[in-house]
Amino acid sequence: MTMPPLAPPVPRALGRWLAGGALVAGTAALAYLLAAARGSLLHLLPGYDEWQQQAYARLPQFLRWCLGDTTEAQSFKADLGGLGLLAGGWVAHVAAARRRRSGFPIAAGTGLWPWLTGAALLGLLLSNLAWGWTIPATGAWQPTFVAFVSIPPAVVLTYGPGWRVALTGAVLGAVLTTPIAIALVQFACYPLGLPTSIATAGSMWLSALLVFPLCRVLPWFPRRPAPPPSPVEPPRQGPAWVLRRVLADFTEAPFHGNELSSAGLLAGTLLTYLLNPLTPVHGSGLLPALLTTQVLTATLGVLLYRRQWARHGWYPTFVPLVSVAPAAVVTYGPTIPAIVSGAVLGAVFGPPLAAYISRRLPDFFHPFVGNVVSMTVCTALVVPVLGLFPGFGR
Repeated sequence: MTMPPLAPPVPRALGRWLAGGALVAGTAALAYLLAAARGSLLHLLPGYDEWQQQAYARLPQFLRWCLGDTTEAQSFKADLGGLGLLAGGWVAHVAAARRRRSGFPIAAGTGLWPWLTGAALLGLLLSNLAWGWTIPATGAWQPTFVAFVSIPPAVVLTYGPGWRVALTGAVLGAVLTTPIAIALVQFACYPLGLPTSIATAGSMWLSALLVFPLCRVLPWFPRRPAPPPSPVEPPRQGPAWVLRRVLADFTEAPFHGNELSSAGLLAGTLLTYLLNPLTPVHGSGLLPALLTTQVLTATLGVLLYRRQWARHGWYPTFVPLVSVAPAAVVTYGPTIPAIVSGAVLGAVFGPPLAAYISRRLPDFFHPFVGNVVSMTVCTALVVPVLGLFPGFGR
């Protein structure tokens, strides 16, 4: 007698959505408490304006500024968050090297975390040394952070470890990506009132179009890119997997993609807010709203594209977390329409566009190029259009 086909696992699917809903609700509750407590928190750290004024005047403040740049991709600008990100990444790398459980494989399981992070930090330092003068010269924020999450680590992941590869990636990031980003911010985003994330993401793929063909002809580079990491068998995607995946998405931009690194990032950023709510997120006080929209967009992305995660082993659900969702809140304020619309539209359109572009790139391009193109396109389309609807006045 033939047994009838098993019914789809509805309870497991329901459990995933319930877990995601609980995570979003918990984040919204925490955000409410943080916003309500803002007026009673002591200002034990210098505020953002004072920090920016002193950033290039004294070495301790300069180092703090550079650490804060490591969290600019998430729009946090928190030096303690940067310390947490790096510390969590180091713990995850050491645990993985000792074959201990450390969450999602850091640096895509390549073992290159020290090299890519070293290249990224050197590119960040060179960017600030070379282009930091633009901040006091203009009196406005400038995207000195872009090298940390673009060319230097991507070159290392593409061509493997080695001082020549790491140093070349760091220099190219500082020489190409950062000035392109500054020019786009200064001459396009500021005059036109556009989100600066359009310029920062745009500078990453524009410089990549120059860098990766160049790397093919540099005599000290390997003749062929390093082979991609072996696909990992997808784990059981239950409720716990959803929570872990959302957390890990917070550090996909710096190529970490690991829960421990993300936990350090978020813990340090929240501590910065508690020590002075006018320090993170450029002193805007928007951290509670940002966290809410970022968790919401990451949760929706993970739930909507779970099957893609299972099929490919990785999927760019982090794309709206560092682009459309925070840009909507920064542009239109901490309102429910901005939080929800930016998160939903970003989660629906950002990841599939990024995946579509990345799969059609030449093999000597790192797939991150597709991610940043998607960030540019989706932010440029979604955020200005939202301003046409009621409830999105600036």
